[in-house]
Amino acid sequence: MDIIPAIDLKDGKAVRLTKGLMESAKIYSDEPWQLAKRFEELGAKWLHVVDLNGAFAGEPKNLEQIEKIRKNTNLFIELGGGIRDEETIKRYMDLGINRLILGSIAVKDPDFVKEMAAKYPIAVGIDAIDGYVAVEGWAQTSSMKATDLAKEFAKSGVEAIICTDVGKDGTLSGVNVNFTLSIAKASGVPTIASGGLKDIEDIKALLKAKHIAGVIVGKAFYEGTLGLSEAFEIARML
Repeated sequence: MDIIPAIDLKDGKAVRLTKGLMESAKIYSDEPWQLAKRFEELGAKWLHVVDLNGAFAGEPKNLEQIEKIRKNTNLFIELGGGIRDEETIKRYMDLGINRLILGSIAVKDPDFVKEMAAKYPIAVGIDAIDGYVAVEGWAQTSSMKATDLAKEFAKSGVEAIICTDVGKDGTLSGVNVNFTLSIAKASGVPTIASGGLKDIEDIKALLKAKHIAGVIVGKAFYEGTLGLSEAFEIARML
């Protein structure tokens, strides 16, 4: 199971939100690339980056910081937030990003996502509020069940599904293992858990559940409730 530290970008700074609310942003670094370098030093292989401004605007908004992260680390980077067309995908691929995350567009135009997955390394972001898909930077909730969207991408060629329980995101209340498993079973695609991770017990629970390909680590690292080195070690052992 991959343990993937996260950097969320807002106005060029590394922040964490609570339940996806932009007004809840807490700043953790003015130089996000330095955080990325720290994750690499601790043993991370992958980095999860979200352009929060881009998610709302529907276009890249934190390119300068993304470029700095790419230039200063050898991490595999997956990136999401405001990616709505092939031009943006190409732009990020040319920058050296390893995997792009398509979220809102996956609800509106799943055929586009499948077409892109045939050409590029694509992950689908499925973010849910009470089991229903949230879109446009989580500002809106659709009428589609998260598991139905997951089924849409079975055998589609996407590399992974990253599923977030928005109600838990940034709360340190514990990861939603059952929700993650429901997405994994519905899609048959390697599924990465996100939202609510608190401590090493969550890591152990995800490892025991099996069928879960990874987990995003955000506020738990920033607030000191989870040590990344310990998490990497346990993931290697189990």
